[in-house]
Amino acid sequence: MSTAVDASVPVAEQEDGTANILGGKKVAVVFVLGGPGSGKGTQCSNIVEHFGFTHLSAGELLRSEIKSGSDNGTMIDSIIKEGKIVPSEITVKLLQEAMIKSENDKFLIDGFPRNQENRLSFENVIKISPEFVLFFDCSEEEMVRRLLGRNQGRADDNIETIRKRFRVFEESSLPVVQYYDSKGKVKKINAAKPIPEVFEDVKTIFQPYGPKAA
Repeated sequence: MSTAVDASVPVAEQEDGTANILGGKKVAVVFVLGGPGSGKGTQCSNIVEHFGFTHLSAGELLRSEIKSGSDNGTMIDSIIKEGKIVPSEITVKLLQEAMIKSENDKFLIDGFPRNQENRLSFENVIKISPEFVLFFDCSEEEMVRRLLGRNQGRADDNIETIRKRFRVFEESSLPVVQYYDSKGKVKKINAAKPIPEVFEDVKTIFQPYGPKAA
């Protein structure tokens, strides 16, 4: 699948001189990462409400594409059903389309990049470096407690499945956090605290982006 940027889309110059897909805009992208049950989804909703960011979830975009019944969605569905990982270029293309459609210039990209391949694909196609990575740091024990409480009665609430999700996060996503940390681009949040206290910490980080426009 081609990942080339449509030539009809105006290309803007970032401050670092690289071109991006959102014409004429200085774009703020924040990657949001954290283990399953770390509470990042709740905090993303708060950030959208208070600071006017557009929340993009790679997983939700893939699910939406599948539901659309498009050829692309059928292909994605087949890949997932075969137990394979959706190629980065497909996910990045969906993110690119969603960013262009939103007409916003501030984006929270939730649960992405899931691995180094995702990161490289985003940089090569979207050509925007994140402002920072918002990392929700929480102990595995606390995340297990939350997930078992939240998923009670569901088929995927057993401890083995949850532990596997943690291992995938540690093996694939933590190296992405470490990469950006080496560049001074990680803002770490203690996500074990109660939700209101976590958001107080989040607000401090996002204050420079101003309140949501009325």
